[in-house]
Amino acid sequence: MSTAAVAPASTGQVLADLIPASRVRDVALVAGGAALTGLAAQIAVPVPGSPVPVTGQTFAALLVGAGLGAGRGFLALALYALAGVVGVPWFASGTSGAGAVSFGYVLGMVLASAAVGALAGRGADRSVLRTAVTMLLGEAIVYAVGVPYLALSAGLSASAAIAAGLTPFLLGDALKAALAMGLLPSAWKLLRK
Repeated sequence: MSTAAVAPASTGQVLADLIPASRVRDVALVAGGAALTGLAAQIAVPVPGSPVPVTGQTFAALLVGAGLGAGRGFLALALYALAGVVGVPWFASGTSGAGAVSFGYVLGMVLASAAVGALAGRGADRSVLRTAVTMLLGEAIVYAVGVPYLALSAGLSASAAIAAGLTPFLLGDALKAALAMGLLPSAWKLLRK
């Protein structure tokens, strides 16, 4: 295979676009992105004093967005959210439904996946620094939806919601961003060879 066949364009292309285009590909990628997020949500560690556990869910959602692009990433996370609402037990720790105080984070992941995907389509996942900024922006979107939802659904003040739903997760999110900083640019470099 020639290098020109796999060398990504400078903009407008995400990792999934390197697979030959078809409806079957897109359906499989969307379903696979939803499943990956559901699987990653099962990695859940309770946080003392917080109704929200640490999970691999956000990391998966942001990688799905970066790898699939804005449209497919949005659809994958929307499918994940919808399936979880109707009873698929793949939210954190095998839960489902929209009643959990942490459901706002799932809604935030839908938006964050689209935003990260849009930035990845502009090349924001091809260097370490741009990937870090992209992942941190995605995480900020998740919190911008998740923390207010937590406050409203759990009857917490803004400061209590921040203390329970944001502060304990910052170090872990920095580590997830660092992992993405290594994975995504490396994947592009590998595919350019």
